[in-house]
Amino acid sequence: MLEVETNHKIILLYYREGLSQRKIAKQLHIHRRTVRERLAEYELFKSSPLSDQDKPSSLLNQYLRTGSVYNSANRSKRRLNDEVLKIINKCLEENTAKRLDGRSKQQLKSIDILEKLHQLGHQLSYSTLCDHISKTTQITKEAFIRQQYAPGSCCEFDWGEVKLFINDKLCRYYLAVFTSANSNYRYALLFQHQDSLAFKEAHICFFEHVGGVYHQMVYDNMRVAISRFVGRTEKIPTAGLLELSRWYQYQWRFCNAAKGNEKGHVERSVEYLRRKTFAFKDHFDNLQQAQVYLQSRLGELNERTLTGQQQSPSAGLELERKGLYSYPGCMESFLGENLKVDKYATICFATNHYSVPDRLTGKMLFAKVYSQWIKIYDSDHVVCCHERIYSRHGWQIDIEHYLSTLQRKPGAAAGSVALKQAPIWVQSLYKDHYYKDPRAFIELLQYRQQHHISSQELCACVALLARQFPSNVNNEHIIALLGNQPVQVPGIAEPDAIALRSMENLLELAEMMNNYATIGLNTTR
Repeated sequence: MLEVETNHKIILLYYREGLSQRKIAKQLHIHRRTVRERLAEYELFKSSPLSDQDKPSSLLNQYLRTGSVYNSANRSKRRLNDEVLKIINKCLEENTAKRLDGRSKQQLKSIDILEKLHQLGHQLSYSTLCDHISKTTQITKEAFIRQQYAPGSCCEFDWGEVKLFINDKLCRYYLAVFTSANSNYRYALLFQHQDSLAFKEAHICFFEHVGGVYHQMVYDNMRVAISRFVGRTEKIPTAGLLELSRWYQYQWRFCNAAKGNEKGHVERSVEYLRRKTFAFKDHFDNLQQAQVYLQSRLGELNERTLTGQQQSPSAGLELERKGLYSYPGCMESFLGENLKVDKYATICFATNHYSVPDRLTGKMLFAKVYSQWIKIYDSDHVVCCHERIYSRHGWQIDIEHYLSTLQRKPGAAAGSVALKQAPIWVQSLYKDHYYKDPRAFIELLQYRQQHHISSQELCACVALLARQFPSNVNNEHIIALLGNQPVQVPGIAEPDAIALRSMENLLELAEMMNNYATIGLNTTR
């Protein structure tokens, strides 16, 4: 096949310069018959009607674009014989059967069929095989309709999964992602579980963040939004979705099955946010630190102007707020449970135990279960609040809930789960000063609890006594120092000279009393 430039040279040399076909063939180093054929094609083009020139697929238009065109319509594929066709058709029939019985991921691809043909000794090119399969199947591709959304009219929601190292432990978390269809503004939160509480809390935080409510929220067929299907198209919403829609007064729309393009904004956002945030950093000390990092990255990403847009998503949201419904206020989202306190002074929810004050053993208490917290009530009074556990058969124990029991059983403190789960300062206080006298240790914790002394104040006092009088840290000295001269925190202030002298006098007096007691004991003997 000659190049387009060579064809033009033949025409110019023959019609403009008047060279013969022989001289043209000699000058261009091609056969004279080739020159004659190209000139005949050009004459045919010049004599063709205008209607043929308007047809993109006509032979003349192809000639103008690509030069000489060879007619290969009747050329047969010699290696695509009946035996090869039989093998290919059998493979395609097997693929059809696999799609029908749920084995669609085990179908043979074109490259697999080619490998099978080569194993059977048939030499066929990959392009020939793909061309035959595409002509045989004749799959019609779907057309899409581009949408345009009014400000505040629509927002899309979806879940994503992300794996993070929290305190050097690899954990799985769920990313709740919102994307505005108009401004493409993105918002996301991390949750430990993909349940109804997380679903509602994500919406509550999002509507509070944007300061308004979108007219319509779009969901796919997620279980936290759809309770059950009726027939092929009708879907019954969950109680959580109904609660949200009643409070915030918005409409919802569900996508069709396997039609992620119907919420294409958020489908793209899940992958985009996961890559743009946690691909750069995925090690954190706790979940709260990861949440703060996610929000800071979201702020940076929403300030970027996207390709094809004239403003950033943050600027678009400011304009979009005018079209939002008014914000009705924060809705409380929790799961209410009546739970009985067991013999360990704990309530059990989802196989996990949470401690309550030991005076409530055997009573029925009401618990508000949030996505991250559990708040426990006795009548209308809040008894305690625990961080929610998402593992199984876990224990969340607060040592201050067992002080009354430990006062009667001080020996149980050393091996108790309550002490092992106590704050570091409590464990250090017991280990450094009270491991031989657990009863005094419990009395000190009771004194702190009754007089509402902060942990910083108590630790500062103990540190000061340990620095001044290492061998005489006991309850009497700690209570005396706390009662006479409270220690200022933060920035531990040293007591004045009078307080220090008073403490020295008390210690000297205590030592004298001990000496007198020892002398008296020896005299009696």
